[in-house]
Amino acid sequence: MTASFEHAIYRSLAGKRVVVTGGGTGIGAALVSAFVEQGAKVFFLDIAAEESRALEASLQGAIVPPTFLHCNLLDLDALAATFRRINELAGAVDILINNAANDDRHAITDVSPAYWDERMAVNLRHQFFSAQAVAPGMREQGQGVILNFGSISWHLGLPKLSLYMTAKAAIEGLTHGLARDLGGDGVRVNCVIPGAIRTPRQTRLWHNPEEEAKILSAQCLPGRIEPHDVAALALFLASDSAAKCTGRNYYVDAGWLGA
Repeated sequence: MTASFEHAIYRSLAGKRVVVTGGGTGIGAALVSAFVEQGAKVFFLDIAAEESRALEASLQGAIVPPTFLHCNLLDLDALAATFRRINELAGAVDILINNAANDDRHAITDVSPAYWDERMAVNLRHQFFSAQAVAPGMREQGQGVILNFGSISWHLGLPKLSLYMTAKAAIEGLTHGLARDLGGDGVRVNCVIPGAIRTPRQTRLWHNPEEEAKILSAQCLPGRIEPHDVAALALFLASDSAAKCTGRNYYVDAGWLGA
């Protein structure tokens, strides 16, 4: 987080039980830090053990430190067991942040049926089954928030991302379906759609100076989008300030789409 950035404080988030998938690095780490800052009880799931334990250790001074739970989201039995453990430790989940994803590039000719299935599992399937796991507790409480994470990529039609964009497009449909099915029980479901976020992974693999120049020229606003910008929107949507917001897509893209 930059020194000049400060998140708003939402009193309604204090004490909330929050689960963040893919919370060990990148946008996920910013989400974990932001919800911890609100006084929420945060559990974050990831397979990146070293980075996740370092994040967990860095936040031990918080009023309510987060808890890292190692979990391979492709293993649905392990995922279900992890949610059962969270329920045993803290009670029903109040807020689910379906953040985990992987945007590996691929050529159409290189896609096998097995790779297709693996990409859908990495980027789409776990979002539904995580929502399925928390829905009973939210319904019983008569309230809850699920934030699914999409991507601007499929709206723009970016190259070498056909499977990733397929999954991310489906997440918007999933969001609208869950919002309708769970809304009667007071559960809100929205989709956060990040633009080109400056994370260590993106910088290392894709966002070289030439690519960064293209991104900046396409945005309406100058300057790269940081992970904390995405977290700021997630905090609002998870809070009571967004009590009547559901079934919608919310962009953090500096005006890239439609510019």
